[in-house]
Amino acid sequence: MTKYREILRLSSIGFSQQNIAYSCSVSKKTVNKVLKKAQELKISWPLSETQTDAVLAEILFPSAKSLSEGKNKRIPDFAHVRKELLRNGVSKKLLWTEYMEECRLNSEEPLMYSQFCYYIQQDEQKRRATMHINRRPGEQVEVDWAGDPAHIIDPDTGEIINAYVFIGVMTYSQFTYAEAFINEKQRAWIAAHVHMYEYFGGVAKILVPDNCKTAVVHNGGWYNQQLNTVYHEMAEHYGTAMFSVK
Repeated sequence: MTKYREILRLSSIGFSQQNIAYSCSVSKKTVNKVLKKAQELKISWPLSETQTDAVLAEILFPSAKSLSEGKNKRIPDFAHVRKELLRNGVSKKLLWTEYMEECRLNSEEPLMYSQFCYYIQQDEQKRRATMHINRRPGEQVEVDWAGDPAHIIDPDTGEIINAYVFIGVMTYSQFTYAEAFINEKQRAWIAAHVHMYEYFGGVAKILVPDNCKTAVVHNGGWYNQQLNTVYHEMAEHYGTAMFSVK
């Protein structure tokens, strides 16, 4: 579902429609449409807790609710299609036949073969596309846990303890902050960001976390990733936007 709340929040703190589109994984056209409709209905940030994305969808675009309840045709599993097409003897026609059978078993309306191929082609083009994004100094920070853990030896017992290293890098200058923790839990993740901002002497406008579990909730695949709730609340507190890596 479209992140209506996040679109309105980011707009309220001065983000451009293009950057909002990047952060919310939607098109700039969608952002423009949502903001224009919200302005017409005099809906603005801050919003109450009861005004969820589902509620906003019904208010802003009444038809969106019915679409989200399954009236659209089933979209192919692009990751599965890409993987299967690498195998010898597998064709789009064969995959479409399997797709049709899955739709029948789940009582879902399938795409016609020409539509199926069109969506696959669009996915292929999207994955081939590249774009250079210009960044300004201090605008963006990329964060993640670094590879394999380091090791600390207790001088008294000789015990070897794992140390997990948090890394924060300013995208433009490559200025780096690093800190070790005894685990990769949520408390350590949030504390690392607080310490990083203190070290940098300010908060970047854009924060880009990688796919670590303390940042992203994986709900069944690449297309269903969501930012961890506590992490998103931290972004709201600091007035910054999240562009999760997919």
